[in-house]
Amino acid sequence: MTAIHLPARLESCPAGLELPKLNLSNLLQQTGEIANFCRQNAAAIDRHGVYPAREFESIASAGLLTAPLAPQLGGLGLGIETSSIGDLLHILQEIGHANLAVGRIYEGHVNGLQLLQTFGTPAQIDKYAADVRDRHKIFGVWNAEADDGVKIFPLHNGTYRLEGAKTFATGCGCVDRPFVGGTLPNGDWQLCIVAMDEAETTIDSDWWQPAGMRATASYKVDFTGVILDQSELIGQPGDYYRQPWLTAGVVRFAAVQLGGAAALVDAARHFLQSIDRTKDPYQEERFGKMAIGLESGQLWLQGATAQLQQYNPTFAGDPATTDPTAQALVAYCNMVRTAIEQICMETIQLAERSVGTRGLLPPAPLERIIRDLTLYLRQPAFDASLAMVGRYVLQNVVTGSLWSHEPATPNISS
Repeated sequence: MTAIHLPARLESCPAGLELPKLNLSNLLQQTGEIANFCRQNAAAIDRHGVYPAREFESIASAGLLTAPLAPQLGGLGLGIETSSIGDLLHILQEIGHANLAVGRIYEGHVNGLQLLQTFGTPAQIDKYAADVRDRHKIFGVWNAEADDGVKIFPLHNGTYRLEGAKTFATGCGCVDRPFVGGTLPNGDWQLCIVAMDEAETTIDSDWWQPAGMRATASYKVDFTGVILDQSELIGQPGDYYRQPWLTAGVVRFAAVQLGGAAALVDAARHFLQSIDRTKDPYQEERFGKMAIGLESGQLWLQGATAQLQQYNPTFAGDPATTDPTAQALVAYCNMVRTAIEQICMETIQLAERSVGTRGLLPPAPLERIIRDLTLYLRQPAFDASLAMVGRYVLQNVVTGSLWSHEPATPNISS
């Protein structure tokens, strides 16, 4: 095991970087330019011990780190305000199309800012928004753990001591402000934010030896001995698992994954064009199937956008209120996740058959994309998510559609 002690780290982006005034149309244009660089550099960072540093310098320069903040905090409310959820999913697809590893880390940043703005106090939101806006800090969510998982112990002076480790800590060396979940002495699950450039942690990079997604640098991180202030604990115990916020977020990583599937189709097409095999009727059939899959995925994401917008103007609603339609939203998002996973798996199989062994050899990108997408698709609790959809259907009367496309009813105060 290689243990790396990091009492402090370099800034993730150049110090003194001045962000442009955010504008959605400019942001979308710059996303395309960033995606081109990510695509060109993907093979170079597909190795152990490397993370996409240059990619995230470009992401920070364009304002993509700040964009998920609410407008009053200097952002665009990208994905936090559901009016912009479609634009967020488009951006996530485009980055995923270029490099799934970059898309995974950026989606985690958006997830972290959604958690902050949903469950944080006004003072916490202001503090950490400044970290993003003025200091270009990258957020993430590190929740996975093994038997030596994180525990949070209150101390007598109002501070807290962490013990234990997180696994699959995506973006080590890149993520500056991860949300870290841990168990309190009473067994409750509490979120906290750890400033990685201020805390001393032990990182085991040898733990991460995957077939794909190498550039996510998803190492094991031991937080034992880290001391936190009360202000670094976010929300109430159990907030991370509250619905519909937890499950509604799956549409974000599904968008990145669908972008990866589209990249696979493009790479397979380019390979067949290079060997003049595009007129084969069996290839035409395979590409017809892949086109149907990609279009189906787009329709699922459009449906998720509509459901989230109908549910509430804010992503998954106000945590101080309850909504009787929350179960329907959770079921729909689980369907989106399931459908897009199946689309991606079928695309992998069809693309492999289309290009054969020769097309899976570097420098052709197909083998790397397949490795990355296969690993990324292994999100937790797949069967439980699908079963939840079935329970919802069994408990509700089907009258045309279980999911209304009418404007959402107002939230009902709890």
